Amino acid sequence: MIRLLVSVCFIILSMFSLPCLANSDYRAPFWQLNGHLQTIVPYLLPPTPAQTYQRERWELDDGDFVDVDWTELPQADISVQAQQRPVFILFHGLEGNSQSHYARSLIAEAKKQGWLGVVIHFRGCSGEPNRLPRVYYAGDAKEISTLVQRVRKQRPHSPLFAVGVSLGGNALLKWLGEYPEQSRQWLTAAAAISAPIALKETAHSLDTGLNYWLYSQTFVASMKPKALAMAERFPTHLDKQRIQAVKTVQDMDNAVTAVLYGAQNADHYYDLNASKPWLAHIQTSTLILNAQNDPFVPFESLPDATQVSAAVTLDYPKHGGHAGFSGKASNGQSTWLAARVFEFLNTQQRASLNAD
Repeated sequence: MIRLLVSVCFIILSMFSLPCLANSDYRAPFWQLNGHLQTIVPYLLPPTPAQTYQRERWELDDGDFVDVDWTELPQADISVQAQQRPVFILFHGLEGNSQSHYARSLIAEAKKQGWLGVVIHFRGCSGEPNRLPRVYYAGDAKEISTLVQRVRKQRPHSPLFAVGVSLGGNALLKWLGEYPEQSRQWLTAAAAISAPIALKETAHSLDTGLNYWLYSQTFVASMKPKALAMAERFPTHLDKQRIQAVKTVQDMDNAVTAVLYGAQNADHYYDLNASKPWLAHIQTSTLILNAQNDPFVPFESLPDATQVSAAVTLDYPKHGGHAGFSGKASNGQSTWLAARVFEFLNTQQRASLNAD
């Protein structure tokens, strides 16, 4: 009896420290019948017009560069009051950029909210090849740290919010877990959308069955020319013939990503870069938003409440596809995706202000 009472007390107490499980009200448009349509339609028919940006190039310590697109260039000489304006940082997905459909939607919402927005392009994704024999990695926590720190230095008085989509979401989550104190000091809150938290399972899913024909070939068609150009510039690093033979995302990771990363093969690279083992260490308030019918990310690969920290909110709507969630929010103004993300970020912003 005593053991039973102790167990019950423990369960009751633990409820106050368990991660939050959200229950979104997302409803896909009736004609988008499955996860494939919910993924492809917003990609082909972006619900938000193209956004205008002001580009800034950041030179990196290793001699390379990244291009970042701001809604407005940050000014160093503006007042402290103006610099307290929130900054929305977006990390895009595989082969994405600042005009990806989800970027348009989220940046448009940031503007509507009066926030300063910035899309940080990973190396080689801004339209110009990067200088070094290096590609962007799915779990490059050190790179995320460098880039967020750069924003923090430019906006020392602003609350910062970071959101990552797909591959960018995995990289962001890994940084949040691998550098928990640093990220908590720099960010007010974060969100990851359709992140392939268990990289190996997602990569295998992408290259299988219908996914291969719908998605894997598209990614390969985008990545292969870049990889071949890099092999021409750095023939001692990459095997051009091996790249020419690439047919799947895993082939590309075996021929290029794992080689440049220094991993044994693609699966080894996925193991080293997956964010899932790091989720229990996150200290920053973080939303993880994944649709259960995401054709890229198997639902069974996603973490449950026991695998993440108390700072993490898990939100797994039944529908939405991969980085899709098309359709309007209840206010009729924003996309559902943008409204959900900013609802979370604004809630954390208010909580942070109340705590101060």
